[in-house]
Amino acid sequence: MPAKHMTVAAWGLLILLAAVWAGSFFFVEVALDALTPMVVVTCRVLLGAVVLYGYVRLRGSAMPRDLATWGSLIVMGALNNALPFSLIVWAQSGIESGTAAILNATTPLFTVLLAHFLTCDERLNVHRGLGVVIGFFGVAILIGPGVLQTVTAGSIHQIAVLAAACSYALAGLYGRRLRGLDPAVAATGMLVGSSAMMVPLVLGWGIGEVASLSVAVVAAVVGLGVVSTALAYVLYFRILALAGATNLLLVTFLIPPGVLLLGVAFLGEQPSPAALAGMAVIFAGLAVIDGRAGSALLRAIRRKRALQSP
Repeated sequence: MPAKHMTVAAWGLLILLAAVWAGSFFFVEVALDALTPMVVVTCRVLLGAVVLYGYVRLRGSAMPRDLATWGSLIVMGALNNALPFSLIVWAQSGIESGTAAILNATTPLFTVLLAHFLTCDERLNVHRGLGVVIGFFGVAILIGPGVLQTVTAGSIHQIAVLAAACSYALAGLYGRRLRGLDPAVAATGMLVGSSAMMVPLVLGWGIGEVASLSVAVVAAVVGLGVVSTALAYVLYFRILALAGATNLLLVTFLIPPGVLLLGVAFLGEQPSPAALAGMAVIFAGLAVIDGRAGSALLRAIRRKRALQSP
């Protein structure tokens, strides 16, 4: 099925979603000044669940009542929220937000690769396989070949983000079984499920040493839960309905540059040449998988030849 046409409104929502999700990496950096990663994640999913539940109720929608659906939602909450959020937030305690965002952009690479082995209708073809190889070459550039000889604390944090991207990919494949559920209800159920997992963990293990909760930290936590989680899901499903899943993938290209800009402007981060080079190669791999850039180039070449032909 061809991709839907991107209208001005769709582009505006896509850019807004990219900014909202880019903000999540910034909010995490600020929140980690006073809170442990587990507390940050718990606050994020809990606030997101409360706000989205209110949104669903205002729309007049009802939450599912059967145990089978809730079981699927809990699995999705683990794969799409609790596990990847925890891995990324923990990773950001040891690496810069920009590096985390670039590595997180590998989610489509894992999705394509896992879909080949876990589904019957999304097999690898030549351009997808080439895109995956190029993308992971970009990851190798970013992390560095030295990780094969010596595993450092930094490389462990980077690998954690890759594990989070893999978890997101599994969630995308598993989520097919929830296609019949209203998207906003599904998102709410996922966050309720992940909250049910995270709250007991925090209460059982303790919140750890809490530094002074400044206005900035509180604002970051609220922004993370309300803006970068609840609002992000609303925007996500709106764009999905307006522009389709293929165009929605374009947000993958927009998030890392936004995170890098925020990191440089407000966090004093300086992306390394390896990070920038790795990002460029990863994006090249994603572009090959997407296929639209190559198709547009071929069309342009054909038009040029047609105009030049006698």
